[in-house]
Amino acid sequence: MNTTIKFTLALMLMLSSQAFFAQKIVTSDKQQQIINQKAEKDAKKASDEYHAKLNDEQAKLKKEQKRVEKEKKQVEKHQKDLKNSEKDLATSKKKVAKLESENQKINSKLGSLSDEESQKQQLKIKKNELEIQKLKVKQIDQQKALDKAQAQI
Repeated sequence: MNTTIKFTLALMLMLSSQAFFAQKIVTSDKQQQIINQKAEKDAKKASDEYHAKLNDEQAKLKKEQKRVEKEKKQVEKHQKDLKNSEKDLATSKKKVAKLESENQKINSKLGSLSDEESQKQQLKIKKNELEIQKLKVKQIDQQKALDKAQAQI
């Protein structure tokens, strides 16, 4: 009986060691391939999700950049309008001052001129005064435009 048990144990050891381990190695290789394929699928899925997220972020950034560029152009336009309004207002003020000083010079000369020449000069004064009134109205409009341009900035 002792020999039978020893023989059975030896036989089981031999059979189990070679065939069993060979079968396990084959099975683990298949499992490893399946695990590798699954890992590759997961990595590809994660990569695709990451790329989609990056593309969305990039689209948002481009949209934001366009909006900022548009605002920048508007600010530049408003600054240009403001500068032009200030320049126009200053020009009008200079014209008014020039016409007023011209009227004062003519008024001071009126007493020493002949009647005909005096009438011509008075007519010139009236034209200058009319022009001054037009320029003052223009100045008011320009001041409104200037205030509007300043409010927009």
